[in-house]
Amino acid sequence: MNVLGINSVYHESAAALLVDGTLVAAVEEERFNRIKHGKKAEFDNPHQLPEHAIRFCLNYAGLTAGDIDHVAYSFDPKLRRTRYRAEWWDPRLEETFRLRLGQVRGAIEELLGRSLGQRLHFVPHHLAHAASAYFPSGFDRAAILTIDGIGETACSTLAKAIGTHIQSVEAFEYPHSIGFLWEVFTDYLGFSHYDASKVMGLAAYGNPEVFRQQFLSILRADEVNYGVAQELLGVHPERFVRMAAMFGPPRDEDSEILPRHADIAAALQAATDAAVTALVRRIKRRVPFENLCLAGGVALNCVTNELVRRSDEFSNVFIPSAPHDAGTAIGAAFAAHCKKQKRSPQRGNSTPYLGPAFGRRDILAAIKSAGLTARRSKSPARDAADMIADGKIVAWFQGRMEFGPRALGNRSLLADPRRSDIRRILNQKIKHREDFRPFAPSVLAEHADEWFEVGAQSASHEFMLFACRVKVDRRDLIPAVVHKDGSARVQIVTRKSNPRFHDLISRFFAKTGVPLVINTSFNDSEPIVCAPTDAIVTFRKSGIDALFMDDLFLTAQT
Repeated sequence: MNVLGINSVYHESAAALLVDGTLVAAVEEERFNRIKHGKKAEFDNPHQLPEHAIRFCLNYAGLTAGDIDHVAYSFDPKLRRTRYRAEWWDPRLEETFRLRLGQVRGAIEELLGRSLGQRLHFVPHHLAHAASAYFPSGFDRAAILTIDGIGETACSTLAKAIGTHIQSVEAFEYPHSIGFLWEVFTDYLGFSHYDASKVMGLAAYGNPEVFRQQFLSILRADEVNYGVAQELLGVHPERFVRMAAMFGPPRDEDSEILPRHADIAAALQAATDAAVTALVRRIKRRVPFENLCLAGGVALNCVTNELVRRSDEFSNVFIPSAPHDAGTAIGAAFAAHCKKQKRSPQRGNSTPYLGPAFGRRDILAAIKSAGLTARRSKSPARDAADMIADGKIVAWFQGRMEFGPRALGNRSLLADPRRSDIRRILNQKIKHREDFRPFAPSVLAEHADEWFEVGAQSASHEFMLFACRVKVDRRDLIPAVVHKDGSARVQIVTRKSNPRFHDLISRFFAKTGVPLVINTSFNDSEPIVCAPTDAIVTFRKSGIDALFMDDLFLTAQT
């Protein structure tokens, strides 16, 4: 049975494909259309499908549209209709949203060229999130906590999974949304509402005590109560007036970042830590298992994730590589499979390497089209490691593209963590972003505990989802990856999960005695590169010193 999963309701448009219960492909639309997040999150476009991503999934598996047995869309229009309340936002916008949702079936059937009838499944959004974390985790039972902006109307959902059955046990509906709260404050601090990661990075520079009392009135979370102040969310007309009275005037996009802004970010992070920790304790009481799965956009907050992992409420914590909305394409497909098939789908396949790969012919054609001449390396891992050790910034383009927002060694920019100046160079000359933004280390699994306070390693450590403390006696040796608070968003690299990347870091270790490299996404104010042509375009317009694509490489002097 072949199941196509689709997410396009809000943002992070994506597609995924299950073949006989095995996840064979998953990819985000932005990597093909080069539009960040695939499309804007608007009320009038849930029917705009990730067409490129869908075609890739089918082509990769050698299937045609006629081979697809079921299609799963990660949103339930009926659930939205029954739970929406007119006082939340303009009913005219809601009417537009519902009308466009009504076009989803036609859009899918037109793309596939066939009628689907009962083969199209509208999967509740938070069920899709939950399934996207639970089935790849490999657990046979787990508590599942989904926290995001909004699903149909739920913003946080506590669920229980046993075998192939996932059951919601409690839900907190709009306006009680931590995800939306982050969007509001991200805008207030002068960033795009997609830039929660910037606020998370800025938080380390602030003092959470300065605005702690204000946030106590905004985000309430303890053993009994949980809620977000409605007057700061949605389209409340006095939202920014209230915020200005509490925090001072909002920051303009191009204005200086002041200590006050860092203090707001720090207080928001602290309030989020407290709220999520309270939800973790709450779900432990309701679902007293040893395993916890986290999903939803808030599960990209690596600082909070680390607190959850260290809380010891659960013995095992799993977060997929794409806990945000893109991952619901996978989850919707799993949910539809379980609905139609008695046989359990594949469990425990958590690999993020689910996108396209490109062979020598594709790479050579892109190089020739660019008018360049590449050299061949007998040992790309060795040559790239030598360049990094010599202070060069290397683009590493290998194998299948990662699924999720992090570059995990196949579409990465790599550099030497020993250089104190490399962070400034990467931020200013390559990534063109704020200087306070940190960079992540990719470390050999065999040596991770020697450099970072990792604790028990899990598959989710391979996805850059935990902010581990850097060991004090190692911090001066790798200044480029140590954040202001002494942490680092670590990616642990195993030989099994990514042998090419593991080989490169091993070569760097042999040369320098440091078993890690800086790893940041291969992009410049754009989606992560997908195809060889994308890689060459970004390479040529930036200050990257070398680009390795399989065993071919280009240098800045090429």
